[in-house]
Amino acid sequence: MESIGRYMNQASLRERRRDLRKFQTRAEGILWSKLRREQLGVKFRRQFNIDHFIVDFYCHALKLIIELDGWQHGSPGNQEYDQRRDAYLRAKGYTMLRYQNIQIKYELDAVVQDIMNNVERLLLLEKTPPNLP
Repeated sequence: MESIGRYMNQASLRERRRDLRKFQTRAEGILWSKLRREQLGVKFRRQFNIDHFIVDFYCHALKLIIELDGWQHGSPGNQEYDQRRDAYLRAKGYTMLRYQNIQIKYELDAVVQDIMNNVERLLLLEKTPPNLP
């Protein structure tokens, strides 16, 4: 299934996405309040699925994924899963940003600034013509 340039919200995952939005973590709610309504100049969606993965936040225009990691991501099994998942999505052309929930609590301004820097970088890359020989 081709995923670049297409929305991938599958009906089979609709209930899971809805539950994730309904029962979001505190950190997800705080970050969403900074991302929603195009506050950073681009539209983000939350709990969006790409292929068989549900990502926390997604900007389709830039193929940018933002993931928030809580305590459960610290276990070796989950770290390995996250690495495989990230590698798969990067291979499909997506940019991945990961932050810890604790960063949202104590370093929110720095996280938002980092996201803004990445959005600006990706927008600039989008407008830069390829080098011709």
